[in-house]
Amino acid sequence: MEPYRPRRSVLYVPASNEKALAKIAQLACDAVIIDLEDAVAPADKIAAREKLAGILANRPDADHNGRRCEMVVRVNALSSEWGADDLAAVAKAEPDGILLPKVDTPRDVLEVGDVLDDNFAPDSVKLWAMIETPKAMLNIGAIAELGRDPASRLDCFIAGTNDLIKDTGVLATPDRAYLLPWLMQMLLAARAGGLDMLDGVFNDFRDPDAFARECAQAAAMGFDGKTLIHPSQIEAANRAFAPSAQALAEARAVKDAFALAQNSGKGVIALNGRMVERLHLAQAEKLLAKAAAIGA
Repeated sequence: MEPYRPRRSVLYVPASNEKALAKIAQLACDAVIIDLEDAVAPADKIAAREKLAGILANRPDADHNGRRCEMVVRVNALSSEWGADDLAAVAKAEPDGILLPKVDTPRDVLEVGDVLDDNFAPDSVKLWAMIETPKAMLNIGAIAELGRDPASRLDCFIAGTNDLIKDTGVLATPDRAYLLPWLMQMLLAARAGGLDMLDGVFNDFRDPDAFARECAQAAAMGFDGKTLIHPSQIEAANRAFAPSAQALAEARAVKDAFALAQNSGKGVIALNGRMVERLHLAQAEKLLAKAAAIGA
């Protein structure tokens, strides 16, 4: 089993916002996305790009538990006037990941991977993909399948819910009723490809109760975490996507039961009146690994 890397809380930080950048080391989020795309005005994009090397050279150190905030950069689309230069600069700076906007087809991922290989970017630089267009939804299975090939570098999907709403004209409701089928389709594709799946942003950071409900909804659907637009959302996201005390107790009970000598080699056992299979043991071990990684 590969080491679990938590991505419960993933905060967008504009590359042009000096004040926000200075606070990164103090934040309790699992990952930060340094944004060169939507959060940066066209007139500021070149200046923001030029800051990247310094930002990533001063990335936060690991905490006392050995956990380090993941640093990802969202570049402008390669089809834009800034995209190629963004990618060249990011490849040299070697972040943990590069977030690609407007991914429509597998080719959009593969082309960026080729550029990284040509620039000798280490294999540790992963690719994340925004799923935010109708075309991406139609091609999502083929895009996700790249996750099974380490050479593609693809590691994570992010739901671009705001753009999907804009491009489709679907009604945005508090319960996200019209988005749920697409969100579940993303989740299924991500799991088929061995990828992490992050929920889209919640726009009203002044409504913590509604934000908490949306986090709980995404966690119940199986998402790994949520993208955020404000530091005030970090704590609630970390809490929502962490295992509950009850879930941890049940996982420990399953693991302990299979560890008993009388259950050695058994595929199915009885535990507290329930049938428990080894697939439940695998789920329990994954949950316990997640808890250990976040210090729960």
